[in-house]
Amino acid sequence: MRLLPWLSPGGKPCFLAGDGTGFVSRLADDVEAAQLDEAAELVEEARRVLDARTWTPGELHLLAVELTAVLANVRRVAESRGARLPASDDDGPDVDDGGDWLVDGDDALDGGDGGDGGRPRLPAEAFG
Repeated sequence: MRLLPWLSPGGKPCFLAGDGTGFVSRLADDVEAAQLDEAAELVEEARRVLDARTWTPGELHLLAVELTAVLANVRRVAESRGARLPASDDDGPDVDDGGDWLVDGDDALDGGDGGDGGRPRLPAEAFG
């Protein structure tokens, strides 16, 4: 399962299952790249603003809001990419499911019982 770089309309995380070659995978790659570029640009802007030492409290507040948003995006990208790294002793079974399919939110992954602290869980059949 791949954590996608956007939320559902209900504010829940979106996940993608598949071989990583479908349209949604490529779209997610493009969105992640754009989010990382935006974060890099904002960090440079933050450095300029802070180095100038002429900011107002309102400017600092806006900068903090914008940095918080891009940090959340970068964290989501890192979580998604980290989860897709192969395990150190085994990179897992090869799965050919014929493309990508979307899963919306944690409830779709864990049956909605909420007993796992909000972490995604795969059904047993996902492991062959």
